[in-house]
Amino acid sequence: MPHRRLLNMAGFLAAAAMLGYAFYAEKILHLEPCPLCMFQRVGVAAVGVVFLLAALHHPASRRGAVAYAVLISIVALFPAYVAGRHVYIQSLPEGAVPSCGATLDYMLEVFPLFEVIRKVLTGGGECAKIDWSLLGLSMPAWVLIGVLALVMLGWFAALRRNRPAYR
Repeated sequence: MPHRRLLNMAGFLAAAAMLGYAFYAEKILHLEPCPLCMFQRVGVAAVGVVFLLAALHHPASRRGAVAYAVLISIVALFPAYVAGRHVYIQSLPEGAVPSCGATLDYMLEVFPLFEVIRKVLTGGGECAKIDWSLLGLSMPAWVLIGVLALVMLGWFAALRRNRPAYR
C-alpha cells in the first residue's frame, strides 16, 4: 500500500487532472464556463494546493496528517457547496431559473468582491444550461463527486500508518 506522501501527491494530481479537464473542455471542446464553474475551479485548485503542501511537508505524526485532512475538508467545503448549488440550479424547471446577469469579468470590475460572490452564488440562466454530461450527470455533479472523493482520500491518507515506501 502506498504511504501518506504518495496518497497526498495522488490527491494533488487528481485535483490537477480535474482542472486540466476543465481547461480542455473550455479550450478544445469550446464549452464556455459560467461563473459558478469558475468558482469551482478556484476551489478545486485550493484543495490541490493543500494536498501538495501535505505531500511536501509530510508530517511524521498522525496528528499533523489529521490536521491536513481537516484543512482539506474545510477547503473542500467551498467547491462542494458551489458544485451542489450549481447542480440545484440546473435541476430547476425552466421558468424558475433566475435570469442571466452580467458577465463575471464585468461584475468584478463594477462590484466589490463579496457582492460578486453573492450574485454568482445565486446563479443565473447561463449556469442552468447543461451542455456536457457523462452517464447522465452534468459536469458540476462530477465536480461534486470528485471533491468528495478527494476529501475521502485526504482522510484515508491521514488515518493510515506512515510506513516507508520501499522495504
